[in-house]
Amino acid sequence: MPNIVGIKFKQGGKVYYFDPKDIVFAEGDGAVVETAHGTEYGEVAVANCCVEQSEIHGELKPVLRKATEKDIAAHKAIVEKRPSAIREAQEKADRRKLDMKFVDAEFAFDNSKVVFYFTAENRVDFRDLVKELASAFHMRIELRQIGIRDECKMKGGLGPCGRVCCCNAHLNDFERVSIKMAKTQGLSLNPGKISGLCGRLMCCLKYEDDYYSRTAKFMPKINSEITTPAGKGKVADVDMLRLTVTVRVTDGDNAEMHTYTAEELGITPVYDNATPDVQTQQEEEE
Repeated sequence: MPNIVGIKFKQGGKVYYFDPKDIVFAEGDGAVVETAHGTEYGEVAVANCCVEQSEIHGELKPVLRKATEKDIAAHKAIVEKRPSAIREAQEKADRRKLDMKFVDAEFAFDNSKVVFYFTAENRVDFRDLVKELASAFHMRIELRQIGIRDECKMKGGLGPCGRVCCCNAHLNDFERVSIKMAKTQGLSLNPGKISGLCGRLMCCLKYEDDYYSRTAKFMPKINSEITTPAGKGKVADVDMLRLTVTVRVTDGDNAEMHTYTAEELGITPVYDNATPDVQTQQEEEE
Protein backbone atom coordinates (compact mmCIF):
# COMPACT_ATOMS: atom_id res chain seq x y z
CA MET A 1 0.00 0.00 0.00
CA PRO A 2 1.26 3.52 -0.80
CA ASN A 3 2.72 5.56 2.04
CA ILE A 4 1.12 9.02 2.12
CA VAL A 5 0.88 12.24 4.08
CA GLY A 6 -2.35 14.26 3.95
CA ILE A 7 -1.99 18.02 3.49
CA LYS A 8 -4.58 20.78 3.38
CA PHE A 9 -4.00 24.33 2.18
CA LYS A 10 -6.80 26.23 3.90
CA GLN A 11 -9.12 26.01 6.89
CA GLY A 12 -11.92 23.55 6.16
CA GLY A 13 -10.35 22.71 2.80
CA LYS A 14 -9.85 19.35 1.16
CA VAL A 15 -7.02 17.08 2.24
CA TYR A 16 -4.66 16.07 -0.57
CA TYR A 17 -2.32 13.08 -0.48
CA PHE A 18 1.40 13.45 -1.18
CA ASP A 19 4.38 11.11 -1.11
CA PRO A 20 6.35 11.95 2.10
CA LYS A 21 9.48 10.21 0.81
CA ASP A 22 11.71 9.66 3.86
CA ILE A 23 10.33 12.62 5.81
CA VAL A 24 8.32 11.87 8.96
CA PHE A 25 5.46 14.31 9.54
CA ALA A 26 3.21 14.88 12.54
CA GLU A 27 -0.25 16.36 12.37
CA GLY A 28 0.00 20.16 12.36
CA ASP A 29 3.46 20.30 10.76
CA GLY A 30 4.05 22.71 7.90
CA ALA A 31 5.07 21.32 4.51
CA VAL A 32 6.14 22.75 1.18
CA VAL A 33 4.84 20.85 -1.85
CA GLU A 34 4.65 21.17 -5.60
CA THR A 35 1.09 21.37 -6.95
CA ALA A 36 -0.53 22.05 -10.31
CA HIS A 37 -0.62 25.70 -9.24
CA GLY A 38 3.05 25.85 -8.33
CA THR A 39 4.92 25.66 -5.02
CA GLU A 40 2.52 25.84 -2.06
CA TYR A 41 2.68 25.83 1.72
CA GLY A 42 0.28 23.49 3.51
CA GLU A 43 -0.47 22.01 6.91
CA VAL A 44 -0.30 18.30 7.63
CA ALA A 45 -3.80 16.99 8.40
CA VAL A 46 -2.93 13.28 8.16
CA ALA A 47 0.46 12.06 9.41
CA ASN A 48 2.45 9.40 7.54
CA CYS A 49 0.34 6.31 6.95
CA CYS A 50 -0.47 3.68 4.36
CA VAL A 51 -3.73 3.72 2.37
CA GLU A 52 -5.32 1.50 -0.23
CA GLN A 53 -4.31 2.15 -3.82
CA SER A 54 -7.97 2.82 -4.63
CA GLU A 55 -7.84 5.95 -2.44
CA ILE A 56 -5.11 7.47 -4.62
CA HIS A 57 -6.45 9.53 -7.51
CA GLY A 58 -3.92 10.53 -10.11
CA GLU A 59 -0.19 10.85 -9.60
CA LEU A 60 1.11 10.95 -6.02
CA LYS A 61 3.44 13.94 -6.01
CA PRO A 62 6.36 14.09 -3.55
CA VAL A 63 6.68 16.58 -0.70
CA LEU A 64 9.51 19.02 -1.35
CA ARG A 65 10.44 19.51 2.30
CA LYS A 66 9.20 19.94 5.82
CA ALA A 67 8.60 23.65 6.37
CA THR A 68 11.61 25.48 7.77
CA GLU A 69 11.46 28.53 10.04
CA LYS A 70 12.01 30.65 6.94
CA ASP A 71 9.09 28.96 5.17
CA ILE A 72 6.81 29.46 8.19
CA ALA A 73 7.77 33.14 8.41
CA ALA A 74 7.12 33.61 4.67
CA HIS A 75 3.70 31.94 4.98
CA LYS A 76 2.83 34.11 7.98
CA ALA A 77 3.77 37.23 6.03
CA ILE A 78 1.51 36.15 3.17
CA VAL A 79 -1.42 35.58 5.51
CA GLU A 80 -0.92 38.96 7.18
CA LYS A 81 -1.09 40.91 3.93
CA ARG A 82 -4.35 39.36 2.77
CA PRO A 83 -6.66 41.85 4.58
CA SER A 84 -4.93 44.90 3.10
CA ALA A 85 -4.98 43.30 -0.36
CA ILE A 86 -8.74 42.71 -0.08
CA ARG A 87 -9.32 46.31 0.99
CA GLU A 88 -7.25 47.68 -1.87
CA ALA A 89 -9.03 45.52 -4.43
CA GLN A 90 -12.42 46.59 -3.05
CA GLU A 91 -11.47 50.26 -3.21
CA LYS A 92 -10.39 49.95 -6.83
CA ALA A 93 -13.59 48.12 -7.74
CA ASP A 94 -15.71 50.76 -5.96
CA ARG A 95 -13.96 53.56 -7.86
CA ARG A 96 -14.87 51.80 -11.09
CA LYS A 97 -18.45 51.38 -9.80
CA LEU A 98 -18.27 47.61 -10.16
CA ASP A 99 -20.97 45.80 -8.17
CA MET A 100 -18.72 43.21 -6.53
CA LYS A 101 -17.78 42.34 -2.95
CA PHE A 102 -14.29 40.96 -2.31
CA VAL A 103 -14.23 38.10 0.20
CA ASP A 104 -10.71 36.71 0.23
CA ALA A 105 -7.28 36.92 -1.37
CA GLU A 106 -5.04 33.90 -1.84
CA PHE A 107 -1.36 34.54 -2.57
CA ALA A 108 0.90 31.91 -4.10
CA PHE A 109 3.72 30.87 -1.79
CA ASP A 110 6.31 32.22 -4.22
CA ASN A 111 4.36 35.51 -4.60
CA SER A 112 3.96 34.95 -8.33
CA LYS A 113 0.17 35.14 -8.29
CA VAL A 114 -2.78 36.27 -6.20
CA VAL A 115 -6.35 34.99 -6.57
CA PHE A 116 -9.14 37.31 -5.43
CA TYR A 117 -12.51 35.78 -4.57
CA PHE A 118 -15.62 37.94 -4.83
CA THR A 119 -19.40 37.73 -4.80
CA ALA A 120 -21.73 39.58 -7.16
CA GLU A 121 -25.40 39.46 -8.12
CA ASN A 122 -24.57 39.29 -11.83
CA ARG A 123 -21.63 38.75 -14.12
CA VAL A 124 -19.02 41.49 -13.90
CA ASP A 125 -16.70 42.78 -16.62
CA PHE A 126 -13.52 43.14 -14.57
CA ARG A 127 -10.91 43.11 -17.34
CA ASP A 128 -9.75 46.70 -16.68
CA LEU A 129 -9.74 46.04 -12.93
CA VAL A 130 -7.41 43.06 -13.42
CA LYS A 131 -4.96 45.25 -15.29
CA GLU A 132 -5.03 47.86 -12.53
CA LEU A 133 -4.52 45.22 -9.83
CA ALA A 134 -1.62 43.67 -11.76
CA SER A 135 0.03 47.08 -11.95
CA ALA A 136 -0.46 47.59 -8.20
CA PHE A 137 0.66 44.15 -6.98
CA HIS A 138 3.25 43.39 -9.71
CA MET A 139 2.15 39.79 -10.05
CA ARG A 140 -0.36 37.70 -11.98
CA ILE A 141 -3.95 38.39 -10.95
CA GLU A 142 -6.96 36.06 -11.03
CA LEU A 143 -10.51 37.03 -10.06
CA ARG A 144 -12.99 34.28 -9.23
CA GLN A 145 -16.68 34.78 -8.57
CA ILE A 146 -18.06 32.56 -5.79
CA GLY A 147 -21.47 31.81 -4.32
CA ILE A 148 -22.93 32.80 -0.96
CA ARG A 149 -22.18 29.40 0.59
CA ASP A 150 -18.53 29.69 -0.43
CA GLU A 151 -18.39 33.13 1.17
CA CYS A 152 -19.71 31.71 4.45
CA LYS A 153 -17.17 28.87 4.28
CA MET A 154 -14.31 31.32 3.82
CA LYS A 155 -15.35 33.90 6.41
CA GLY A 156 -16.88 31.58 9.01
CA GLY A 157 -19.05 32.69 11.90
CA LEU A 158 -21.36 31.25 14.55
CA GLY A 159 -24.39 29.31 13.39
CA PRO A 160 -27.84 29.26 15.09
CA CYS A 161 -26.59 26.42 17.30
CA GLY A 162 -23.86 28.65 18.75
CA ARG A 163 -21.02 26.68 17.17
CA VAL A 164 -18.68 27.65 14.33
CA CYS A 165 -20.30 27.01 10.95
CA CYS A 166 -19.68 23.43 9.86
CA CYS A 167 -18.59 24.53 6.38
CA ASN A 168 -15.81 26.63 7.89
CA ALA A 169 -14.87 24.22 10.69
CA HIS A 170 -14.61 20.81 9.06
CA LEU A 171 -16.63 20.24 5.88
CA ASN A 172 -14.54 19.65 2.78
CA ASP A 173 -17.33 19.81 0.21
CA PHE A 174 -20.89 20.97 -0.12
CA GLU A 175 -23.53 18.44 -1.04
CA ARG A 176 -27.28 18.70 -1.51
CA VAL A 177 -29.71 19.55 1.28
CA SER A 178 -33.46 19.63 0.64
CA ILE A 179 -36.53 20.92 2.45
CA LYS A 180 -37.75 17.32 2.52
CA MET A 181 -35.09 16.56 5.13
CA ALA A 182 -36.60 19.15 7.49
CA LYS A 183 -40.08 17.73 6.89
CA THR A 184 -38.94 14.17 7.57
CA GLN A 185 -37.40 15.25 10.88
CA GLY A 186 -40.57 17.09 11.89
CA LEU A 187 -38.80 20.46 12.11
CA SER A 188 -40.46 23.84 11.78
CA LEU A 189 -40.41 24.98 8.17
CA ASN A 190 -39.84 28.57 9.25
CA PRO A 191 -36.91 29.70 7.03
CA GLY A 192 -35.39 31.60 9.96
CA LYS A 193 -35.07 28.40 11.98
CA ILE A 194 -33.68 26.05 9.35
CA SER A 195 -31.38 28.45 7.47
CA GLY A 196 -27.72 29.10 8.17
CA LEU A 197 -25.74 32.35 8.05
CA CYS A 198 -25.64 32.08 4.26
CA GLY A 199 -29.43 32.18 4.08
CA ARG A 200 -29.61 28.67 2.63
CA LEU A 201 -30.81 25.50 4.34
CA MET A 202 -28.43 24.46 7.12
CA CYS A 203 -25.91 21.82 6.11
CA CYS A 204 -26.51 19.92 9.36
CA LEU A 205 -30.03 18.95 8.24
CA LYS A 206 -28.28 16.05 6.54
CA TYR A 207 -26.55 14.78 9.67
CA GLU A 208 -29.52 12.75 10.93
CA ASP A 209 -31.46 12.46 7.69
CA ASP A 210 -30.35 8.88 7.11
CA TYR A 211 -31.75 7.79 10.48
CA TYR A 212 -35.02 9.71 10.18
CA SER A 213 -35.63 8.60 6.59
CA ARG A 214 -35.32 4.93 7.50
CA THR A 215 -37.27 5.27 10.74
CA ALA A 216 -40.15 7.05 8.98
CA LYS A 217 -40.66 3.96 6.80
CA PHE A 218 -41.96 1.82 9.67
CA MET A 219 -43.36 4.37 12.14
CA PRO A 220 -47.04 5.36 11.69
CA LYS A 221 -47.92 8.69 10.06
CA ILE A 222 -49.51 11.63 11.87
CA ASN A 223 -53.35 11.45 11.72
CA SER A 224 -53.29 7.80 10.64
CA GLU A 225 -55.55 5.36 12.50
CA ILE A 226 -53.94 2.52 14.43
CA THR A 227 -54.97 -0.09 16.98
CA THR A 228 -53.61 0.34 20.50
CA PRO A 229 -54.06 -1.58 23.79
CA ALA A 230 -56.71 1.03 24.67
CA GLY A 231 -58.53 0.61 21.36
CA LYS A 232 -58.44 2.28 17.97
CA GLY A 233 -57.17 5.80 17.82
CA LYS A 234 -55.60 8.51 15.68
CA VAL A 235 -51.86 9.25 15.78
CA ALA A 236 -51.25 12.70 17.27
CA ASP A 237 -47.45 12.67 17.53
CA VAL A 238 -44.47 10.47 16.67
CA ASP A 239 -41.10 10.65 18.44
CA MET A 240 -38.56 9.26 15.98
CA LEU A 241 -35.71 9.24 18.50
CA ARG A 242 -37.48 7.55 21.38
CA LEU A 243 -39.57 5.41 19.00
CA THR A 244 -42.79 6.34 20.76
CA VAL A 245 -46.24 7.16 19.38
CA THR A 246 -48.86 9.40 21.03
CA VAL A 247 -52.40 8.36 20.10
CA ARG A 248 -55.75 10.06 20.66
CA VAL A 249 -58.25 7.37 21.64
CA THR A 250 -61.89 8.44 21.50
CA ASP A 251 -64.66 6.67 23.40
CA GLY A 252 -67.95 8.43 22.74
CA ASP A 253 -67.58 12.03 23.89
CA ASN A 254 -64.39 11.25 25.80
CA ALA A 255 -60.94 11.47 24.26
CA GLU A 256 -57.72 10.42 25.94
CA MET A 257 -54.08 10.71 24.89
CA HIS A 258 -51.92 7.62 25.30
CA THR A 259 -48.23 7.25 24.55
CA TYR A 260 -46.87 3.86 23.51
CA THR A 261 -43.49 2.53 22.50
CA ALA A 262 -43.14 0.98 19.07
CA GLU A 263 -42.73 -2.39 20.78
CA GLU A 264 -46.05 -2.01 22.64
CA LEU A 265 -47.77 -1.31 19.33
CA GLY A 266 -46.17 -4.35 17.72
CA ILE A 267 -43.99 -2.23 15.44
CA THR A 268 -40.67 -3.82 14.58
CA PRO A 269 -37.87 -1.40 13.65
CA VAL A 270 -36.43 -2.30 10.25
CA TYR A 271 -33.24 -0.66 9.04
CA ASP A 272 -32.41 -2.77 6.00
CA ASN A 273 -29.83 -4.79 7.95
CA ALA A 274 -27.96 -1.59 8.75
CA THR A 275 -27.48 0.31 11.98
CA PRO A 276 -28.97 3.82 11.75
CA ASP A 277 -26.24 6.34 11.17
CA VAL A 278 -27.20 9.62 12.79
CA GLN A 279 -24.09 11.45 11.63
CA THR A 280 -23.53 11.35 7.92
CA GLN A 281 -21.79 13.70 5.51
CA GLN A 282 -23.49 17.06 5.00
CA GLU A 283 -25.29 18.29 1.94
CA GLU A 284 -25.99 21.49 0.20
CA GLU A 285 -29.15 22.93 -1.23
CA GLU A 286 -29.11 25.04 -4.34
